[in-house]
Amino acid sequence: MAEAIARDLGHYAQSAGTTPGQSVAENAIEVLSDMGLDTSELEPKSVDSIDANGFDRIISMGCGVHCPALPIDEDWGLEDPVGSGKSVYEETRDRILERMSNLQ
Repeated sequence: MAEAIARDLGHYAQSAGTTPGQSVAENAIEVLSDMGLDTSELEPKSVDSIDANGFDRIISMGCGVHCPALPIDEDWGLEDPVGSGKSVYEETRDRILERMSNLQ
């Protein structure tokens, strides 16, 4: 969700996880689509596939994840909504949007 929101706000962004699934969660696609965001290019990626060069800031969403290969600048402490209902995804989306909107 963070990647789609960041791109919509004009940021260059990539999202990745420590154990990416086979596809982006349906509830994530749905709550992003509800905002009118394009999700066609979203795909699960591993943090191991991300080149940290070229990013101004690397932000962890939370979940207690430690990514030694990535120099994390900030951790937002958000819980991963995977497996939760749509309302949890909406809440997570809104928290990401609020924090992304405050980035400079």
